[in-house]
Amino acid sequence: MILIIAFSNDFSKAIATNKDFDDYGLISIMYHRFNETKYPSTNIQLDVFKEQLNIIEEEGIKFIHPDNFEKSIKEEKSERKILFTVDDGLLSFYENAWPILKEKRIPFILFVNTREVGSYNYMNWDQIRELHENENVEIGNHSHSHEYLVDEASDVIIKDIKKSIKIFKENLGENSNFFSYPFGEYSSEFKKIIQELGFKYAFGQHSGVIDETKDLWELPRFPINEKYGEIKRFKTLMKTLPFKYKRILPEDKYLLQSKNPPKVKIEFYENINNLKQTTCFSNEENKWRNSKINFKENNTLEIDIVAKFGGERGRINCSLKEKNNFWRWLGIQFVISDK
Repeated sequence: MILIIAFSNDFSKAIATNKDFDDYGLISIMYHRFNETKYPSTNIQLDVFKEQLNIIEEEGIKFIHPDNFEKSIKEEKSERKILFTVDDGLLSFYENAWPILKEKRIPFILFVNTREVGSYNYMNWDQIRELHENENVEIGNHSHSHEYLVDEASDVIIKDIKKSIKIFKENLGENSNFFSYPFGEYSSEFKKIIQELGFKYAFGQHSGVIDETKDLWELPRFPINEKYGEIKRFKTLMKTLPFKYKRILPEDKYLLQSKNPPKVKIEFYENINNLKQTTCFSNEENKWRNSKINFKENNTLEIDIVAKFGGERGRINCSLKEKNNFWRWLGIQFVISDK
């Protein structure tokens, strides 16, 4: 593991001094491709990417080194912070984004699925080792096959992840503490396997802001692409805050058809101002709609999902307007089983 360093890149000069909130949490963003216009759902154009970096600088948001991840959410609450992540290890990242991040000394996690390393359009091990040797880079584990592992039996998942760990150790000398679920999909059983195999942190692709109350093996990230990386929306994401909750029911995000639609409850922590002004949206029947919500005792919010989630994923996003155009944000993603 890389030693913790004193962060001193170009962006640190603009760290904001106005502290409007006790806890800004940690915004985590996720990219895949850079300047690959054939894949808009996973691509970002380089000119837009550069503008996004400028916005982060202008907002005075500090990039967090992965070695400082847990400290940043437990001790550095009064700072605006961001964690930069990239999934899949595609060649367009190495050719287009890596030179920019390297020059600006921006720390990040590159999540690599080991089966594709060296194949067409993917980075090879020499390129990955180049990044691994840089003090600002963490090479995270993204499974071996990058298949829909959440649908597989436990022994298949274990075999796949163990293979990726073995390849990591052979090529980098170590496995990472960081894991990214393929497609951001996980179940309670998948989470348990990742914990038992020694990972300290695991990321999905549900939106939200990380804070000390979040499950370390169910961490949110904001996916950034051509549609959801549009500049106006990106500026809004940079103004998001943690929405702290004690638990979400159902706890297992792998949803059988017999339990679709789910009965969703969120038990929030106390002292959240204007909690009853929360609004939620859900993609029932693959159509985004304003969710029916009810507040119960103990700061519990019930979300009435009236129609089944269709397709492979069900999503719920809840937000609460705060002062100075900040928003508390909470995203939930269900994996929809075909069984």
